[in-house]
Formats: sequence, C-alpha cells, structure tokens
Amino acid sequence: ILKTLNSWFWWENIWMPVNVTWAHFVDRDGLVFPKPHQLYATIPYAIVLLIIRFFSERYVAIPLAKALGIKNVRRVKPQPNPVLESYFRECSKHPSQSEIQGLAKKCNCTVHLVEKWFRRRRNLEIPTVLRKFQEAFWRFSFYLTSSIAGFIFLYDKPWFYDIWQTWVGYPFQTLLPSQYWYYMAEISFYWSLLFTLGIDNKRKADFLAHVVHHLAAIGLMSGSWCGNYVRLGTLVMFVHDTADFWLEAAKMFNYAHWEKTCNMLFIIFSIAFFITRIILFPFWILRATLYQPTYYSTTPVIAYFLFNGQLLILQGLHLYWGYLIFKILRRFIFLK
Repeated sequence: ILKTLNSWFWWENIWMPVNVTWAHFVDRDGLVFPKPHQLYATIPYAIVLLIIRFFSERYVAIPLAKALGIKNVRRVKPQPNPVLESYFRECSKHPSQSEIQGLAKKCNCTVHLVEKWFRRRRNLEIPTVLRKFQEAFWRFSFYLTSSIAGFIFLYDKPWFYDIWQTWVGYPFQTLLPSQYWYYMAEISFYWSLLFTLGIDNKRKADFLAHVVHHLAAIGLMSGSWCGNYVRLGTLVMFVHDTADFWLEAAKMFNYAHWEKTCNMLFIIFSIAFFITRIILFPFWILRATLYQPTYYSTTPVIAYFLFNGQLLILQGLHLYWGYLIFKILRRFIFLK
C-alpha cells in the first residue's frame, strides 16, 4: 500500500509540465536540481536551531532583558497535591465555590488553602515577562537574519526586479547554493516552531492560526522545492520575513515598558505588513503563480492548483491578521 501511495504521490503529471519526467532532473551540464530527499536534512537542522535558540535566549536575551529593566519574577509553587493536581488538569482550573468545598473535604484541609493552591497553580501556567521577552528575542533574531540574508541572496537576481524571470527556463533552472541554504534555514525554523508549540507562550486568540500557518508554510516550501519552484519560493519567504522582525522588536520593548519605542516600532511593522502581505503578496506573488503560468503552458499540472491553494490559505491568514492589526491601530489612534 505504501509503495502504491508513494508512486501516486510522485506521479509526474502532479509535479511537472507535459513531456517532462523525473529522469530529466538529474544533475548534468552544470545544472543542479533540488532533490526531495534533501528535505530530510531539515529535521536535524531544526534541532541545531533549537540548540542555538537555547544558548541565545540564555546568554544573550536574559542579559539584554536585565539591561532593559525586565526582572525575573519567581513564582511560588504550590505544595504537591495529587488530588488537586488531577482536578486542575482534568476538570477545571477555576473551580466553583461548591467544588472547592468538596475538594477541601476530600483533601482534609481548609477552603482557604485550596483556593490558594489553585491560585498559585494557575500562576505557574502564565509565562513570565522574561520568558515572553526571550521568545520574542529569538524570533526577532531569526527574522532579521533571514531578511538580511534573503536580500543579499536576491538583490542581484533578475527575478527580484522582473518576476516574469521566475518562469524563464522552467523547469530546468539550476539550484544555487544560496537558494539551498535559504530553503533549509526557513523550513528548519518552522519545524522548530512546531516542535516547541507545547512549551512556547500560549496564544489563545490565534493559536490555531499559527498551527495552520506553520504547517502550510512547511508544506508549501517543501512542495515548491520538489517541483523546482525555488525562484518564486525565495521571493515568498523574503516577503514574509521582512515585516516580522519589526513586530518582535515591538514586543521586546513593550515587555520593557518602553512605550514610545514600542509604538513607533509597531507602526513601522503595520506599514511593512500591509505593504508586503496585503499589497505585494497578492498583486506580485499571486499574480506570478496564478496568471503568468498560463503563458507557458495551456495545460496546468495538478501542482499548480495545490501550490496556489496553499498560497491562498496564507493570503487568508494575512487578511485575518491584518484585521487584528487594524483593530489595534484604531484603538491606538482614537483611544490613545
């Protein structure tokens, strides 16, 4: 069954134009092509990024937070109590007064002690300001580095200025070393974010949106790698990263209570977000993926619909986050 599914998954009609097979994607005459098995390397690369994250958060973010005036608040742990812990995890983190009285009788202690236990236990679930600062610092560091690296990799490429060039010579476009490392770093980063979803700061408002975004990003980048849509893929990654480090910088100064700096950075982020995600992405990237391929092929392959479907999901998330950003800006401008 697995062998059959594998043959269906790698069927040429899904991935590449008519009269092109996987045999054409063998390195030859100076041409180097991306290979699906290279994506396995993103898992160990993700572990390397997690190690880098650990040391950067501990030895760079914490001293920086202290320099900005952020203190490490140590919360008091409640006394070990298997009955209350089981109720906290399986039933309710906010028990009613009658439930607290029942638990007090069961544990043979006072109602006041049970209330204090639940209050302290809930506080342990809330990440400290220092922990939030560390996570924002790591994301800021990666997005800033990837934005600078992306610009260095792309500024001298013709398709950075003329997006029609992304299709010239397709699918026989050689893979550049810069494109290889750009892809490996980006996919590994999103794997690392998925690995740490359970321990990172919980986002009640858009937790599901982040999960969908990470999975769609990994699927889109991996698929574009296999189909050799690398030129377009690097443009998509660059457009996404250039706004994000401004947001993470705004968060860092917000945690430090540098309000004017935070507000200025958030305004810059909002401008960058609307330019890159609401204008450039749909009218530059999506135009190149939805409209321009029809000039090169009259019979779009299945991958055309798969990739564009994922890009449209991302654009839907952009509109959703753009709405949230607009609400914050409206409150900031009209309600101070």
